Order: sequence, then C-alpha cells, then structure tokens
Amino acid sequence: MVIKILVSDKIADEGIGILQEKGYKVITGWNIPKTDLPKVIGEYDVLIVRSATKVRGELLENAKKLRVIGRAGEGLDNIDFERAKQLGIALVNTPHVSYISVAELTLGHLIALARNIVQSTISMREGKWEKDKLMGTELNGKTLGIIGCGFIGKDVERLALALGMRVIVVEECVHDRFVPLGDMLPHADFITLHVPLTPKTRHLISDIEFNLMKDGVRIIDCSRGGVIDQEALYQALKSGKVAGAALDVFEEEPPRDRRLLELPNVIVTPHMGAQTFEAQHRASIQIAHNVIDVLEKLNLESDLALG
Repeated sequence: MVIKILVSDKIADEGIGILQEKGYKVITGWNIPKTDLPKVIGEYDVLIVRSATKVRGELLENAKKLRVIGRAGEGLDNIDFERAKQLGIALVNTPHVSYISVAELTLGHLIALARNIVQSTISMREGKWEKDKLMGTELNGKTLGIIGCGFIGKDVERLALALGMRVIVVEECVHDRFVPLGDMLPHADFITLHVPLTPKTRHLISDIEFNLMKDGVRIIDCSRGGVIDQEALYQALKSGKVAGAALDVFEEEPPRDRRLLELPNVIVTPHMGAQTFEAQHRASIQIAHNVIDVLEKLNLESDLALG
C-alpha cells in the first residue's frame, strides 16, 4: 500500500523530492482552500503543514487514516496536540532550523524601531523631508531585555552584544545570567520576546508588566501572537508609555482588528520570521526526514506486533 502525503502549506521542492524518492505519493495541496481540507483529509496517511493550516476540530476528526502530522516549523501551536495524541497520530516538527532567520528579523526590527526607518520610507513616498521630526536613538549602550533564551534568544543576544548593547536575559531556569521578569522590566530600553505560546505565556506581557517598564520603552515580538496582550499594548502605545512596537505576530492572523497597525509608532510584518530561502530549505529537508523516520518506526512496530 502506497503512503499518501498531503502537503497543505508550501514547502521547498527538496523536501517533496526526498519523500517521493522513498516511494510515497505526495500531493502538493497548498492551493486547496483550507475550508475544504476536512473533506479530503480522510484519504491521507500523512499531513505536512506550516502555520497556515489549523489542524484541529473537524479536520482532525475526519482524518481517519492519518498516522503522522509534520509541521515544518518550530512550534505546534496551530495543532490540537492533545486531540491528535488521543487519536494515535504521531507529531513531528523541525525545531531550530529557522532560529537564525528569526533572530535576524528581530535585529532588523530593533534597528528599524531605533531609527524610524519604516516611518521615514512612508514619509518620503509622500513627498516629505522630515529629517528633524524622525530623530532616532543609538543602540550602542542601551539595555535590551530578552524574554526567553532558547536558540533564537541566544542568537539575538549574540547580535545585540555585537552592537554594543547591554543584555538582560529572562528565563525560567535559575542561572547567573538570568533574572526574573519583574527585575528586568524597569531597566530595559528595548524588550524582545522569544517564547512559545502556552497557557503559562499567554498575555505574559499585559497591564501590570507595562506599568513596570521604563517610560519610552520599545518592544519587539517575533515569537507568537498572544504572548503580548494586544489591547494592553495598544493602550500603552497610545499613552506614550511604550514609544514604539515592532510586531511579526498577532493574536489573530491575519489581524482583523487593525488599530495597532494604524498607529504611527508601530511597524509590522506578516509572521515572516522564518520566511527566508535558507530557513525554508532547511525546514523542508528536515521535515521530510522526520516524517520518513516516524513512518519507518511505525512500520517496524507494526511488523513486530504481527510477528
């Protein structure tokens, strides 16, 4: 029996080729409307996604043959992890393949916030020359608070130190370099978040945390929407408590509530932290190998059970 694999979010051709070389039938289904996926998922043994496909609810319940879900990306927050486990579906992802790309986007946002690069571009396109109005600030000597020190956070730390910034790292574990969140907030000129979205981290930054921050702090979020309370951020930006924010992620994607996007001191990107040729190439190859590994393991276990 030929294994059928549905790839519902676009991955690089190299990953598709690796799966096909193993003799699997791979359907490149990223043009299938997401609302139609529950109607066709019952035909497939494997589903490969990135972040656009939400693997939950009706889609999971209709996945009668599904043995493996692979996510070409860091987290599994677009997948109902517990329900998939209950249904006996194995889950694999590709941690660490995109950390360089996300860290570099964070650095880009950091510099753009400090020097009003996006606002200057918009201004000049409107025929204006607002050199004095768009005064910036240097990063050298400023304090960057990093919330989360996994692969991405560590790479952001490396880049920030190269710019001459002081770095304060917040992490759950106890270490000489790490401090509690409340101890960092009053000292940081810039704050960047690099944590997964979990019940513990949802709205990790909200009214209480904003009140602890320096006046005029600038915030970057290239982690997950929902880690920052967007309503609280909006109010902090309106009041001037937060001087600027750079967001790659949102509580709802794409965001229907556009109030944050319309503020002049906010710059945004469409969840593109891992959206580089290099990161997608690595993720595509890694998810292909991870899916193959788990399928071969499942087949071996099945053979042993039959034996």
